[in-house]
Amino acid sequence: MKEVAIIVFAGITLMTAASNGAAGNDDILGVWNNEEKDAKIEIYKCGDKYCGRIIWLKEPNYPEGSKEGTPGTPRVDHNNPDPSLRKAPIIGLNIVLDFTSVDGHTWFGGTVYDPKNGKTYRGKMTLVSQNQLKLRGYVGIPLFGRSAKWTR
Repeated sequence: MKEVAIIVFAGITLMTAASNGAAGNDDILGVWNNEEKDAKIEIYKCGDKYCGRIIWLKEPNYPEGSKEGTPGTPRVDHNNPDPSLRKAPIIGLNIVLDFTSVDGHTWFGGTVYDPKNGKTYRGKMTLVSQNQLKLRGYVGIPLFGRSAKWTR
């Protein structure tokens, strides 16, 4: 009987240690720098899914001599395919939408919007470490796409 109690205790201890070291679904939450480090994206919960919005830009306003917008005014989503959304500011723009996770390491099923070209892609996000997130945007299947690494 004593041996059974020791085995059960050891099993519970191992399962607790493994679950404490495992990533959780909410480990993705927080502020991430894009690969170019010219934008910060906040990943947050949107219902039972995960979304992300731009909260900071290195150059939030159009620079002098800009052909994309009036110099000194906030950058807007001028590449959006929907003309009614082209005046929306880039800061505050949701670019990561409706991701879900089952294992706390990979999020899928959502879309990623790229305001630089106005296109929306299917997406997959993988938490490489607590400070590194791999984001893959693709059309059709993940083989045809592009990856970026975001850092905290």
